[in-house]
Amino acid sequence: MIKKMVSTFLETIYFCSILQAFKNKGDKKMTLEIKSSAFNEGSMIPSKYTCDEEDISPPITWNEPPKGTKSFALISDDPDAPMGTWVHWVIYNIPSATRALKEDFPKEKELKDGTKQGITDFKRIGYGGPCPPSGIHRYYFKLYALDQILALQSEATKEDLLKAMKGHVLAESSLMGKYSRSK
Repeated sequence: MIKKMVSTFLETIYFCSILQAFKNKGDKKMTLEIKSSAFNEGSMIPSKYTCDEEDISPPITWNEPPKGTKSFALISDDPDAPMGTWVHWVIYNIPSATRALKEDFPKEKELKDGTKQGITDFKRIGYGGPCPPSGIHRYYFKLYALDQILALQSEATKEDLLKAMKGHVLAESSLMGKYSRSK
């Protein structure tokens, strides 16, 4: 009788552990990871991508997004700017099948695939590279996986984009690079 009770108890524990493992597998959230072949997390951004040289956007890549992703958005900014955070890039409605923004991304309001770009603090469309007045600054490239295509016109600001994304972010990731104009 005791053997049967122990056996039943062990079978119940085993069954419950299988159910829990199955449940956890379904709950697993995918992690969005953003990278660049031009620089690593926390390292210096090559001057090619700054106002000191070509001022072109670096190549950016990311992995598979969470299920239900309809579009991506990216904001690049410098929180170390003397007058507050300086916005270097606002780009949104990047198609969900996209996994990269190529180097020297076109500085156009809207691309054929529906990708739109907003206004930076340089008062222009498209990427504007690091150009710190002094010292080492940090530059964040923040990628967002969204559950919808945003109803925003081209030339939106960072604030417009953040407001439109509210409640629609499935996952986000950040890549930080540094730059200094010190000789």
